[in-house]
Amino acid sequence: MLQSRWWSWGFRSAVLLYFVLLIVFPILGIYGQSLSGGWHAFLDNVTEALAWKSVLLTVKLALISTAINAAIGTMAAWVLIRYRFPGRRLLNSLVDLPFALPTAVVGLMILLLLGPRSPIGQGAESLGFTILFHEPAIVIAMVFVTFPFVIRSVQPLLEELDASEEEAAYTMGASPARTFFRVILPCMLPGIASGAMLAFSRALAEFGAVVLVAGNIPGKTLIASVYIFGEIESDNPAGAAAISVLLLTLSFLILWIVNYVQTRRTGR
Repeated sequence: MLQSRWWSWGFRSAVLLYFVLLIVFPILGIYGQSLSGGWHAFLDNVTEALAWKSVLLTVKLALISTAINAAIGTMAAWVLIRYRFPGRRLLNSLVDLPFALPTAVVGLMILLLLGPRSPIGQGAESLGFTILFHEPAIVIAMVFVTFPFVIRSVQPLLEELDASEEEAAYTMGASPARTFFRVILPCMLPGIASGAMLAFSRALAEFGAVVLVAGNIPGKTLIASVYIFGEIESDNPAGAAAISVLLLTLSFLILWIVNYVQTRRTGR
């Protein structure tokens, strides 16, 4: 029955209809809403000082969180693949926890962990600075929700790495550091790059975890997703759609680059 021509046609049509209704139409709606007032209104919404500052702040903090995840995620993937120790399977399963937790719960966790009543918050205040409601809290929230991307992108590459290449390098007298940078790291780079770009794209859109810990101070801690929410509450859907289009277009470019990197790696 699955090889029947009618079944195949119906199955493909259902998938295509699902894709169009849930992805294509909403995206076209966002672009249409952003241009509902014309190009001049769109440019005014995009170049508005508060909107532009929120976008730049979001990109800056997303880049910082991506750099942290690229480093820590690569090390975590290395440890989980190359070492055997008690609790390894539990740690490996906990990697995906940010995907399962509601982002509002993540924000509450950070709020309780870094708040003024917590030991960490009190210690920071004794040193003369505050973590919560400032940029460090936003970075921490972004790092948490994007933590699995780099790890899950690098792990398959480490599992597929041929041990004979490392053994050949050691046989030829290469040091462990030289072997890592000349043999192992080049194999890991496509995974690091694709995972980092996905983490960056996800950090751009984070809302639930950030809105509780950012403070939402215009021009200082107001990020793009919270700005969009504020524009909707202010009955300015065109302004919200204009900033959404910027983030959406940037995400499209990132996903295209990720697909290109993966295609080059697989040779397809």
